[in-house]
Amino acid sequence: MSKAFEFDPLPSLKYLGLEPDHSPSPKANPIEFLKAYIHSLPPHILGDFSLITTPKQRTRIPTVRNRRLEYTKKQPSELSFSHARNTWPYLWEGRLQPGVDERKEEHLWAEKEFMPGNRAHIGKLAGLLADFEEERENERVRTLKRLFKEADDFVPEEETDSEDEEEDSDVVEEPPSSEPESDSERQLTFERRIRERFIYGLLDVSGLV
Repeated sequence: MSKAFEFDPLPSLKYLGLEPDHSPSPKANPIEFLKAYIHSLPPHILGDFSLITTPKQRTRIPTVRNRRLEYTKKQPSELSFSHARNTWPYLWEGRLQPGVDERKEEHLWAEKEFMPGNRAHIGKLAGLLADFEEERENERVRTLKRLFKEADDFVPEEETDSEDEEEDSDVVEEPPSSEPESDSERQLTFERRIRERFIYGLLDVSGLV
């Protein structure tokens, strides 16, 4: 790994006025260090800890979990249904319906950019391109489902040693139902699953906590 991307513990220690041999060490025990000092460090230093910790490891820090929970309440586009379904299609159990936006883009391109003035062929071409794009997207989703199908059940590690810890009242377990879910119900289940996985560090969402 290039030195430019290696974690340097000195900025954290200097900012907090701590000795180089301070324990817990920001490099050897980053999670314990963050539990103790996350509120005292600025964002530009906290960001460096992503070089030596994963989102799942940072879930052990109650403050991080709470920040992620608050983030989900803002309805970020990265966790919206359409974006999440296309990004993690193997978690979606409803009917295979991606590719709508791509179909529209292909159709508009054919109408506005290809063979201007020759309207006789544009309609057929636009539909054909849209069908091709939808099939490509559907095949991508089918492949991802085969490769990355994950179990739904996840029991997060309990944390009891921080004053920041609190119960996440928004995450509610629902009793199993014998009735098959409709697509709208599957969408709600999917959106909840995405939020929970984000909170517990099980999604790779660039730029988020």
